[in-house]
Amino acid sequence: MQPIDTWYRIRKESDVDSPALLVFPERIKQNIALLKSMIDDPKRLRPHVKTHKTKEILQLQLDAGITKFKCATLAEAEMLGECGTPDVLLAYPLYGPKLSLFLSLKQKFPKTKFSAIVDHPEAADALSAAAVQEGTLVDVYVDLNIGMGRTGIEPGAEALALYRQCGQLEGLAIQGFHAYDGHVHERDVEKRKVICARNFEAVDQLMQQVQQAGFPKPRVVIGGSPSFPVYAVYPDVECSPGTFVLWDKGYADGLPDQPFLPAAVLLTRIVSMPDVNRLCVDLGHKAVAAENPLERRVYFLNAPDLKPISQSEEHLVLEAPSGHSWKVGDVLYGLPYHICPTVALYNYLMVIEQGTYVGRWAVASRNRLSKVNDL
Repeated sequence: MQPIDTWYRIRKESDVDSPALLVFPERIKQNIALLKSMIDDPKRLRPHVKTHKTKEILQLQLDAGITKFKCATLAEAEMLGECGTPDVLLAYPLYGPKLSLFLSLKQKFPKTKFSAIVDHPEAADALSAAAVQEGTLVDVYVDLNIGMGRTGIEPGAEALALYRQCGQLEGLAIQGFHAYDGHVHERDVEKRKVICARNFEAVDQLMQQVQQAGFPKPRVVIGGSPSFPVYAVYPDVECSPGTFVLWDKGYADGLPDQPFLPAAVLLTRIVSMPDVNRLCVDLGHKAVAAENPLERRVYFLNAPDLKPISQSEEHLVLEAPSGHSWKVGDVLYGLPYHICPTVALYNYLMVIEQGTYVGRWAVASRNRLSKVNDL
């Protein structure tokens, strides 16, 4: 027997084709309000937009008084500029064509203050040369590797030298440090605090060293969703959670200390029953993030006893218990375990208010290339 209706269900399911990603604005607003309540000053918030990539959700954050944002792609940076965002940090290395395209964004949206990261002397030289050629000044942050091992320079003498270099190069205005710790996923918040304190120690030492070298006190942009509650109580740092706005099953399970609400739900339909206890739904690799093991891709809110058996591009096969009552055409509602890459699979988010489909929001910056490529 299926569970009774709850918050995620649509009264008229025939209004929405499947697969679809539903979003719930009232829950999004509650998540934004909760985020603001977890920090002493909203000016220290710099949310990442990679989770939603959507102008309407960005506008909800702007309306709530959040003015600084972080992004990972030129398309996301362009979306932020189009919405008149005051302060944008593109937290991704700039090489090749990205250098001129980034500078084109600065020219196209003069009311938005764009800044970039560098983690290598050659990157600093290249950005400096491009900025000088365009006759502009670029705010930069030195990107630190505090354990993620993905981008960034390790804190220490070389990082200090890079900071000095950025402070001397024409066309660059050194602002501070950027440090992302996406490798920190400790479920126990007290243990998480210890890990974050250890990671921040090296950053703090660098902060003192650059000031001793005659630089102003550097700004620090640090952390992601797991470490946000930890760094929220650190003075003078900017925090960059992203997933909070929509939340997902992965973080809901792994971060019980953060009571954000799931605000995005996958809608899928049973399209076939190849066996009496096997159901096939239209939720393939193209409809839900598939980097996790099969059992950690989607959790069905109205069918938690269904077990994933296999998945391909357009299909997900599920095993149902004996005596089930599911039939072809029935709708399942699922929480993705990883919402960020799931959003990137959809052109539109289907907006649900009070159980009714009311329209759709374009995932404006899901494309890899921004429109500045056409300039």
